[in-house]
Amino acid sequence: MSIKVKIVSPEKVLFAHDADMAVMPGAEGDIAAMPDHAPLMLTLRGGVVDIYEGDVVTHRFFVAGGFADIAPSHCTILADRATKLEDLSVDDAEARLAGLEKSYEEADKMNVPALDILMGKMQSARAEIEAAQSAIPGMSL
Repeated sequence: MSIKVKIVSPEKVLFAHDADMAVMPGAEGDIAAMPDHAPLMLTLRGGVVDIYEGDVVTHRFFVAGGFADIAPSHCTILADRATKLEDLSVDDAEARLAGLEKSYEEADKMNVPALDILMGKMQSARAEIEAAQSAIPGMSL
C-alpha cells in the first residue's frame, strides 16, 4: 500500500508520485505521512522532506516552510519554496542568511511580529545551508 505525495511550490508541481512514506519538517517536529494516516493539516518549518520507497529514501527536497495536508491516501505539501536537495547552493543560502541577519539588526525591536517572521526566515536559511552541505559528497557537518 502506498500514499500519493505531491510537493507544490508557487512556481510548479515539483513532485507527484506514489511513495510508502514522506517525512517532513513540521513546525513542532518531524512527522511522517503514511497510508491510512489520520487527516491532519500542519505548518512546516524550513527543512528536508524525505520520500521513502520501502526503507530507502528515493527523493529529497528542501522546503522553506509552508503547509502540509495529510490524509489516509495522500499528502500534499504546499511549500513557500521547494528545491531538490542536489540543486541547493550553499553560497546562495549563506547570502540569504546574511541579508536576513542584516534586516534583523536594522528592524524595530518593538515590532515583535516582524521579528518573529525574520527569525523564522533565518531558521529556514540555516536549515537550507545544512541541507545544501549534506548534499555535497564528502562534506561533513
